[in-house]
Formats: sequence, structure tokens, C-alpha cells
Amino acid sequence: MSAMPRVVPPSYREVTDANGRVYRIGESDRSILGRPRAWMVWLPWFAMMGVSVFEYGYSSAESTLENVHGWTLTEAFWIASIWAVFQAGVAFPAGRLREKGVVSAKTAMLTGALLSGLGMVSLAHFGSPAVVIIGYSVLGGTGAGLVYATCINMVGKWYPDNKGARTGFVNGGFAYGTLPFIFVFSYWFHPGNFKLVLDLIALFMVVTVAVCGMFFKDPPKSWWPQDVDPLNRGASEDAARVAGRLAKNPPAARQFTPMEAIRTGQLPLMWFALVCIGGVSLFGINFQVPFAKSLGFGPLVAASSAGVLAVVNGVGRAAVGWLSDTLGRRQTLTLVLLVAGVAQFGVLWSGKAHNEPLFLFFAFLNGFGGGAFYPLFAALVPDYFGENNNAQNYGLVYSAKLVGGVGGGGLAASVISAWGYTGGYTLAGGIAFLSAAITMFLRQPGRRRGEPSLDQEVSTIPAQTPADAAR
Repeated sequence: MSAMPRVVPPSYREVTDANGRVYRIGESDRSILGRPRAWMVWLPWFAMMGVSVFEYGYSSAESTLENVHGWTLTEAFWIASIWAVFQAGVAFPAGRLREKGVVSAKTAMLTGALLSGLGMVSLAHFGSPAVVIIGYSVLGGTGAGLVYATCINMVGKWYPDNKGARTGFVNGGFAYGTLPFIFVFSYWFHPGNFKLVLDLIALFMVVTVAVCGMFFKDPPKSWWPQDVDPLNRGASEDAARVAGRLAKNPPAARQFTPMEAIRTGQLPLMWFALVCIGGVSLFGINFQVPFAKSLGFGPLVAASSAGVLAVVNGVGRAAVGWLSDTLGRRQTLTLVLLVAGVAQFGVLWSGKAHNEPLFLFFAFLNGFGGGAFYPLFAALVPDYFGENNNAQNYGLVYSAKLVGGVGGGGLAASVISAWGYTGGYTLAGGIAFLSAAITMFLRQPGRRRGEPSLDQEVSTIPAQTPADAAR
């Protein structure tokens, strides 16, 4: 009886470019995952849609929650603000645990699914603002943050050659995934059924995120797709297209640790820009529906404006991801932030003029400008600092939402109480323009300009097993 043939795992080799950046090539996505890497786009996309109702659906449910729980507008939006703090704040510690190998991507997703479900259930069954803050804001925010950060980092790791379009697509699910819930909250969400609706949403969230998370797996450190030459030596049409994309957004000069990234000065600059525009984005998400209702617009216009904001917010994220691969990441980011600034003044002007078609148009513009920057920051971080520590580095940048969330929720409610919506939208527009100005100073650190790439083969190493190689 003949012996079974021994399966030899694929070998890999490491090459460096002129900047000393190491690329691990030779292993296919299938040899590591057991399936195409496209799975690491579709699964994160579904999971992001699963938790999208937290951020983009809350404003549509807010008036009913105020009525049934006896909350004021300020109390309702402080709950949303604290949720944003924990949703953003978990990104860095979770990323650090992932990069250290303490927590796997699968564990992070399953934990996120459970905490997200608990958060939504607490919103249904407790009326005390303090208890809801613990349940919805702390637990729910942490759960949604785990899902968000894990999904975004997963895409960046598996698509180092094409981060913009893929990251934008996945990030978009976090916005337009909530569209059905916006109309549910606007038309079929009332004191008689609010508990049932929120419980069903919690169940949907847990199942969707948990099923997707079961298949999550990181590639090995420094991994590069087998069919894409990182040194751009190919002469084919596809190679030329990849080379053009990488010329506009060259890979990071090397793999920066979090402290090294901070010392470049570029990470703190990104962080401050995201503080500014993150607050403006959450302001638009939280207050566009209340503003529409205060103007006397009917529920259809209010719900449609929120729906338009969510859909365009999501689709815009995918569109600018593709555009940034062609135009350049930083240039696209500046353009998007300028659009966000114009949109704030447009929503205010059209609302004050009681012009419903123009209000919906500027809601469209606000949706685009108020969300499209997220995937650009998510792709810009590994472009500048590499993929190996991206979970931590992007976690640091994304923590800007801690500050922006407070500004766009609870503090914004206080501003509106004092200065009205005119003061709120005027301030938001000015801050968006400030953020655009900040991004014009961003520069990729450490790259030597004008030097050709050099293929320096460092080693050829047989991968022990796909599981070992992923560690």
C-alpha cells in the first residue's frame, strides 16, 4: 500500500525595497485562509452593517426614547456622546492586544457581538440615564468599537496593494446598513412596541456579527499578495495599473511602531484633524433629523434626509476609496473635508429657507462629506506607517473620535440650546474647514524621494504550516 503524498506548505521569501521595507511574498491567500482573500472584504462588510444602527439610527429613534423614558434632548445625546467615546476608545487597546497575539480577530468579533447585543437590549429595558449609559454607551460602544476596528484593520492587512477601494467599501457598510432601521424608527417605532423592536435588532446584530467573525483571520506579518509585485517590475497591463496606484499612494517606507509613528509628528496631526471633522460628522448625524422636525418638515422629509445622509455617507466612503487610489489619499481627504464644510452651511441655509428639495440635496452633500473621510484616514495610516502595527496605529488615530464624539453630541446639544441651530451649524462648518486646512500639512514620513526600488532578497523560508505562518 503506497504512502500518502506529503503536502509541502508553500514557501515564502522576503524582499526589501530602497527604503528598507520588507515584503513577505510567495504565499497565496488560499494557502493561508483556505479561501480567497475577498472573503476578508465581504465578511467585514456584513459585520459593519450589523452594528451600523448604533451610530446612524439613534437620532431617528431619539424622540420616541425621550417620550418613553422621560429624557431631555441633552440627556439623550449625552448617551450618544458617551457611546462614541467608548466606540472609539476601545480601538487602540484592542489593537494592541491583537498585535501582541493576546486576542485573535475572531475573539474580538465574538466579544463585540455579545456586547453590542447587550447594549441594544439595555436601551429597550431601562429608563434611567445612568443605567443606559452603562449598558448602551459603555457595553454597546465597546462592542461596536471592537467590530469596527477589527473589520477595518482586517481589510488593510489583506489588501496592502489596494487599501483605498476595499477599505472604503467595508467602511460604507457602517453607514448605509442602517437605512432600513431609519425608516422603522420613523414610521413603526412607538411606545407600544419599542422594546420588541430593539430586542429584535439586538438579536439580528449578535447573529450577524458572530457568524461573520467566526471566519476572521489575520495574514502573516509583512505579507504581500503573491500575484502583485511590490517592487513594480512587471510589464503587463495589470502590473502597470498597480504601479500607477502605488505611485500615487506608495507603501510606507517601513513598519512604524506606535511610538515611532507619534514621533514623526504626522500621527498627531492626523489625530487632530480627525478630532475636528469627527465632531462635525457626529453633529450632522445626531441633529439633522431634530433640525428638520424643528422646521416643521414632515416625517417623510425628516426620515428621507436621514436616509439620504446614511446612504450617501456609506456609498461616498466606497467612492472616495476608489478615487483616492487614482488621485492620491491626502488630496482626496482634503477635498472631502472641504465638501463637509460647505454642506453644513448648505443644510442651515436651505432649512431656514424652508426649501425641502434643497434641504435634501444638502443632506446628500452632508452625508458624503460627513463620512467619506473615515476610510481615507483608515487607508492613510498604513500608507504612512505600515500594516504590521496598523491595529495600534489606527487605533491611536481613531481615538480622536473620543473628543469628537463629545463635541458632536452632548456639547453640541448645549450649543444648540444656547445659540440655536444657526450657531451650531455655523460652528460646525468652520471646524470642517479648519480640518481641511490641517490635512494639507500631511506628508509620508521616511520615504526617500527619487530613489529606484531595489530587489534585495533576504531569505527563502518554508512556511511551517498556514497556522504557524499567520502567527
